[in-house]
Amino acid sequence: MSTRAFTPESDDNSVDRTPHETAFEECLFTAIKSANKKATLAQIEKQCEEQIARIILQDGEGQNIELGALSHRIIKEKRTAADPYVLTPHKMNYILPFSYVDEINRQAYQDVPLWADNLKDAEAKFQISLKIPLLTGYWLNEGDQLFFGFTLKSWWQIYADEISKPFRETNYQPEFFYITPLNYHPWGGNSALITGFEHQSNGRSQLLSRSWNRVYINYLYEKRNFALSFRPWYRIPEGDKSSPSSGQGDDNPDILDYMGHFELGMVYKYSKDFELSFKGRENFATHNGFVEVGATFPLWGKLKGYAQFSSGYGESLIDYNVNQKRFGIGIALTNIL
Repeated sequence: MSTRAFTPESDDNSVDRTPHETAFEECLFTAIKSANKKATLAQIEKQCEEQIARIILQDGEGQNIELGALSHRIIKEKRTAADPYVLTPHKMNYILPFSYVDEINRQAYQDVPLWADNLKDAEAKFQISLKIPLLTGYWLNEGDQLFFGFTLKSWWQIYADEISKPFRETNYQPEFFYITPLNYHPWGGNSALITGFEHQSNGRSQLLSRSWNRVYINYLYEKRNFALSFRPWYRIPEGDKSSPSSGQGDDNPDILDYMGHFELGMVYKYSKDFELSFKGRENFATHNGFVEVGATFPLWGKLKGYAQFSSGYGESLIDYNVNQKRFGIGIALTNIL
């Protein structure tokens, strides 16, 4: 049996269970019967996850590979994948009631003069991101999965009373992606590969329309509480517009000059309540790039605060060719790890 990372098997309520799924259930049954009465169910589940994963990861090659924070997240997602009452997060979900930006692309709204003159530098920003497993278990490779994901990111002019507090920009990003573990463990960590197709647009028409399609490959690496993502992409070409107001053709032919050809992401889970994240893009030909750093921190109970700072091009589609600096603070609905 080959070494597997990121996707130790777990209970997904399917009829055909793998040996590792059965072993996980047996471990839970045994552990609950013999556990210290002060042990919580979460502690017992984690103990069994690590026990079964240790078998999977050592089988055949005798390597002692640790499960990282990203693997633990995927294990928990697989156990609730078939539950109709559970929504699985994809990217981070957050609400920033206050977000300040030093430059807004007012030029884009010149055909709506009231907007262009009254847009505020302070606004609210939020992101909602979910995914649905389409195929799980064994498809092309042991432990692989096929997903449909959807991410909505919105910038809300909640402080602009003069123009009735409109949503200035909303970006919609549906995608299909396939993830598979890799038998590759540099520095004692774990690896996986994602391939996908995604469409991104702002749902507007004519002069305010922005959109593009791309295919990507994403290499994931984890070790303990650290995870890294390197995602290069290829933009699917579109034809030229016959006129600026035409509904057919490329809305933004120079978008790669600002969005670049890849994205590098890193996350470090310092503790249950503190998580640091980084995301960066760069076009080495035009020297246009983007950096975003974020941090979660405890507020009260299970509620976590979230602070975000970004600088560069492409935070939103309508502003893709505008160099912006933004700071926002609010609430994290989910973490990355």
